[in-house]
Amino acid sequence: MARLSLNQATIKRATVAEAVDGCARHGVESIGLWREPVADHGLERTAKIVQDAGLRVSSLCRGGFLTAVDNRAALDDNRRAIDEAAALRTDTLVMVVGGVAGDKDLIGARQRVADAIAELSVYAAQAGVVLALEPMHPVFCADRGVLSTLSQALDIAERHESVGVVVDALHVWWDPAVDEQIARAGRLIASYQVCDWLTPVPADVLLGRGYPGDGDIDLDRLTRQVAATGYAGDVEVEIFNAAIWAADFDEVIGEVTRRYHDVVEPAL
Repeated sequence: MARLSLNQATIKRATVAEAVDGCARHGVESIGLWREPVADHGLERTAKIVQDAGLRVSSLCRGGFLTAVDNRAALDDNRRAIDEAAALRTDTLVMVVGGVAGDKDLIGARQRVADAIAELSVYAAQAGVVLALEPMHPVFCADRGVLSTLSQALDIAERHESVGVVVDALHVWWDPAVDEQIARAGRLIASYQVCDWLTPVPADVLLGRGYPGDGDIDLDRLTRQVAATGYAGDVEVEIFNAAIWAADFDEVIGEVTRRYHDVVEPAL
């Protein structure tokens, strides 16, 4: 399971120390961290505890939210996020680019994202960090991600040094062009994230993720497509689910390792 990474969001209530300890005990060699709990624990302390446990950081989440008409504060925050990623020794900063701004100008919002990434990419390249654009399911276009397809993310990523894309199973599996766009992405895939799409969809669609194998996504096929590009990086299990968040951390990590072994790893 050398390529398995536990995204910290899967055990949202865990502290950094609890998450790192759980990964180490279960033989998970990598962890995807989030900025808020890292800030709570302290950036330097987090870097040290991860290193002392023999883990690596597969990604830091999240930068982005670049769609405001005046996004100068967001640009400053993203530069800080790039610095944090470098301090944690990860080369991947996941970018959730933001939803439609108050003016409801979707085309304008996408252009502001493209302009901001062009500016930030220079700073990221100097820090040795890749801005990993995460296209999101269209249901999140209003509040989280105006990039809805891999094609839209790649249109930006292909223009700049140190910009790539995230292939998150939940966000891309529905796309009729996903085969073509994964092949197009190739070396620009900076992160591969897996979970499953549960039906019926809960009232809060954000929490509709399940363990791999519990839902409607053909993860075997999707994983084989990603592997065929030559992607050899970590595979993050990232689950937003209220029942899983409420469960015992140790049990959740154990189930994550089993599902990765049974559902994902055979296709790599």
